[in-house]
Amino acid sequence: MDDHYQPKKIESEAQSYWEQHQSFQATEDSDREKFYCLSMFPYPSGRLHMGHVRNYTIGDVITRYQRMNGRNVLQPMGWDAFGLPAENAAIKNQVPPSQWTYQNIDYMRGQLKQLGFGYDWSRELATCHPEYYRWEQWLFIKLFEKGLVYKKTAAVNWDPVDQTVLANEQVIDGRGWRSGALVERREIPQWFLKITAYSEELLNGLDNLTGWPDQVRTMQRNWIGRSEGVEIRFQVEGSESLSVFTTRPDTLMGVTFVSIAAEHPLAKLAGEKQPEVKQFIEQCLQTATSEAALETLEKKGIDTGYRGIHPITGELVPIWIGNFVLMGYGTGAVMAVPAHDQRDYEFAKTYGLSIKQVIAPNQDNQVCDLSQQAFTEKGVLINSDKFTGLNFDQAFNAIAEYLEGSGKGKRVINYRLRDWGVSRQRYWGTPIPMINCQNCGSVPVPEKDLPVVLPENAQVDGVKSPLKQMSTFYQTTCPHCHQPAERETDTFDTFFESSWYYTRYCCPDNNSAMVDQRGNYWLPVDQYIGGIEHAVLHLLYARFFFKLMRDLGLAKGNEPFTQLLTQGMVLKDGVKMSKSKGNTVDPQSLIDTYGADTARLFIMFTAPPEQSLEWSDSGVEGAYRFLNRLWRMVASHLTQNKSMISDFDKQLLTAEQKEIRTKVHETIAKVTDDIGRRYTFNTAIATVMELMNALGKYEDTSSQRQGIYQEALESIVLLLSPIVPHICHKLWQKLGHSESIVNASWPKPDPAALIKEEIELIIQINGKRRGQITVPVNATEEIIKAETLNEANVQRFIQDKQIIKTIIVPHRLVNLVIR
Repeated sequence: MDDHYQPKKIESEAQSYWEQHQSFQATEDSDREKFYCLSMFPYPSGRLHMGHVRNYTIGDVITRYQRMNGRNVLQPMGWDAFGLPAENAAIKNQVPPSQWTYQNIDYMRGQLKQLGFGYDWSRELATCHPEYYRWEQWLFIKLFEKGLVYKKTAAVNWDPVDQTVLANEQVIDGRGWRSGALVERREIPQWFLKITAYSEELLNGLDNLTGWPDQVRTMQRNWIGRSEGVEIRFQVEGSESLSVFTTRPDTLMGVTFVSIAAEHPLAKLAGEKQPEVKQFIEQCLQTATSEAALETLEKKGIDTGYRGIHPITGELVPIWIGNFVLMGYGTGAVMAVPAHDQRDYEFAKTYGLSIKQVIAPNQDNQVCDLSQQAFTEKGVLINSDKFTGLNFDQAFNAIAEYLEGSGKGKRVINYRLRDWGVSRQRYWGTPIPMINCQNCGSVPVPEKDLPVVLPENAQVDGVKSPLKQMSTFYQTTCPHCHQPAERETDTFDTFFESSWYYTRYCCPDNNSAMVDQRGNYWLPVDQYIGGIEHAVLHLLYARFFFKLMRDLGLAKGNEPFTQLLTQGMVLKDGVKMSKSKGNTVDPQSLIDTYGADTARLFIMFTAPPEQSLEWSDSGVEGAYRFLNRLWRMVASHLTQNKSMISDFDKQLLTAEQKEIRTKVHETIAKVTDDIGRRYTFNTAIATVMELMNALGKYEDTSSQRQGIYQEALESIVLLLSPIVPHICHKLWQKLGHSESIVNASWPKPDPAALIKEEIELIIQINGKRRGQITVPVNATEEIIKAETLNEANVQRFIQDKQIIKTIIVPHRLVNLVIR
């Protein structure tokens, strides 16, 4: 065996073996327990980054471990290939997005193979392939038929120069990211999925996702945002009534004005009568539509001149337009209680509106200082007529009952979650399979005409979607009335593709169904891995899609992912790696210099998967040195053990030999728990390192020693093989095995080896560690006390002292209490 570790040669040989033998190709086998491990698929940006390497290494370690434990494993890989970045790159490089995307896929696929990830490449998919997206077009039509898809006018960010809709993140300081033009809020027809129909199920289902991080479940609960409240109707003088929703009906008697959105019908009426109101509305429409943008916006408003009638007191309440109120949320109107809501307080202060306190901290302390801020806590009602003196719960029920009895309100359950707008006025995405007919309205594309194929060689200029300029694409015939009609030129939000891809991996070769019976074998995904930045949207949409597919008879069960692991970021000098910060490390240069196993070992050893990982050049070099040491250790053993002695007599082991064997099997037990249950890969590696250190100090020339050493090295190679599979593939062969380690079984600890004949006890004096002793495992208290008092350092501390008490904690420590 060559004494020198040569990663390039070793890794090339191992990867060739896996490819030649199709080692990771999965087939369904009802007689075996399946394990479906999936890492979130990448966007083909061009090159892998260290975040990719970390995510996919974690998944590969788990997968290889499960495979060695006899499970039928599926680990697929694909490409989240549609999206705006491809259009931007296409503009920059003056090539069609398809060309840029496919080139990137080819390069990144090669990088993933170089890293030795055990993917079933026969199931590879790309969301930009028609054979993939035809099925989401089919699903969309089925949902349209079930009433779960609809079209309505909705507010969007509109760039008046580029004549396109912008995502919230493309609006920078109120201007379009490309043109620099002031963004307008414009209402255009948009397609929506009725995710709100599943609000309660999505919320309740979180309780059953015990294998998910609590943080993710909390984030989803907050996003869904279930709230119990009261919908209250304010009659409007000279107009129809308007409704507001509140979770604080106890503050109703403190309402001093009502705020409405600029798009509210009442606002439009006011704008038609008052030029200054119309001008203010136009200003509001030049702001972004996101909640985040509105939170930081300077709060401005204008009086509409309309007055609402308070549903209990009958007082007239002014109705204002507020630039912070969104029409798309709730009813587009909110009751304002300045004394008990900070935003309303600041608005009232700005415009000189009245502030009326109706909540006090308690019965004994009814005075609140409202000179600087609102009192927003729950308390006891004051200045509230017959409701005065009630606490929050009492007031909630009493006021709700009064409003329901008088026909002016009702209890309702509301959700923060809004229906999912899936329309995007962009080119590089899945065409929405609908036809717009002047006679028949929106008509689905007939199933026989699917997929609606996206023309792939279009050039993009960032101004308008090429689809809107391709008459050959959008000109068609209505399938109902057979009159000329236009195909929908909007494309799907790219979250659409990533919401169901995990099901398609089960049967990517099926040309007649979205998913078949193979999905029932593999699903749900047993272990899903990805960044916590996807905690809400992607994971919520994926859960939603799985329930849609279940209700269409395409899937069984309620949830797509049983276990979820959210890995931490990769940092450099305490800052997240990113191109914009110029602090990235190219994984390719790391592979070229040290090999893939070094990259994998460093990534797994430096931090637990959920925590952020701090990049360290010295850490990478340390990982490389460790692999060299492992290689030399095996080479040295084989030089001394030319006859490959692997047997030894357990009955004739010396105390030192027993100690080494115990260490080996304790290591097996701990690494099994660390990888298999705890997912603390760093401690698993550290435990193997400790065993190697112990072996390095083990001096024995007997034939028994050769067998024990062989067992120890085989165990080390098996334990490390999920983490550093290439070097272990080679070392396993060198240790005399004809079968590949990829097909080997995970080692099991020998119960007999774990039984210790002697144990170490820590000695404390008055609670401070002062030494340790070794005694027989079944030693009596008298023997333990005697050995403790004979220990040299103990004698030094107890000299001329009185021992008050001797405390023995079995198998752990002895504590002498002295004075």
